[in-house]
Amino acid sequence: MTGFATIGGARTGWSWTWELRSVNGRGLDLKLRLPDRPEGVEQPARAALQARVARGNVTLQLRLQRDGDAAGAGVNAVALETALAQIAQVESAAAERGVALAPTRAADILTMRGITAAEDSADEAEALRDALLADLPALLDAFVAARADEGAAIGGILSAQVDAVEALVAQARERAAARGAQVAETLRANVEKVMQTADGLDPDRLAQEVALIVVKQDVTEELDRLDAHVAAARDLLAAEGPVGRKFDFLMQEFNREANTLCSKSQNATLTRTGLDLKTTVDQMREQVQNVE
Repeated sequence: MTGFATIGGARTGWSWTWELRSVNGRGLDLKLRLPDRPEGVEQPARAALQARVARGNVTLQLRLQRDGDAAGAGVNAVALETALAQIAQVESAAAERGVALAPTRAADILTMRGITAAEDSADEAEALRDALLADLPALLDAFVAARADEGAAIGGILSAQVDAVEALVAQARERAAARGAQVAETLRANVEKVMQTADGLDPDRLAQEVALIVVKQDVTEELDRLDAHVAAARDLLAAEGPVGRKFDFLMQEFNREANTLCSKSQNATLTRTGLDLKTTVDQMREQVQNVE
């Protein structure tokens, strides 16, 4: 889900830079850092982001400044004084609460409404807004492409990890089968000792208890579910569109079966395989956090 893109533009009297970046997140969290003017930029910008991005902590920032003669049109001293007082108040309150703020730039202040003595006409403001919004499709294309490149790399890593899980499940089957004779012999010996020392023991009740022990030690069901999860993971890797949430849930299921396998193993070699499986699943979970 991490990605970055930037694009710049200009029209008479103005220049600007758009920046779009994202980091991992459970859902879609959009933060738009836009100047006060021109009006009418935030809503279409937010809609454009929501149409192209499904997950991640996403920040869209616009740096807008006047150029050349337009910047020399004069400054409204009263409005500037008010703005500076408001900025100082905000920075003081943030400092008292230990909140760090980015330094305020003069170019940012000049874009605030009323600071420049000569305000743009409605037509000029609309033309500037349209020019700014016209850059968004190219910005989003570059952003989505950057995330896609990272996604392709992560997909390769996850594919290799799924292969590793499949190999460990196959190894667990072999070790569980080899464990069978040992478990049966140990159980048989223990039953014989009980039968020799316990007078009046109900054979039917003993048989029920033995059957229960055998069921509790059987890991076939867990291994079958792990195989099904491997197949589901491969389907998600091949799917189009966002799959991060589904992958999150699948990783919980992988982890649950790996834990149960370890708790039921009753065998050192099978336990080692279960622990290797848990390690691989944890590594997969870390990578899944990067998937949209």
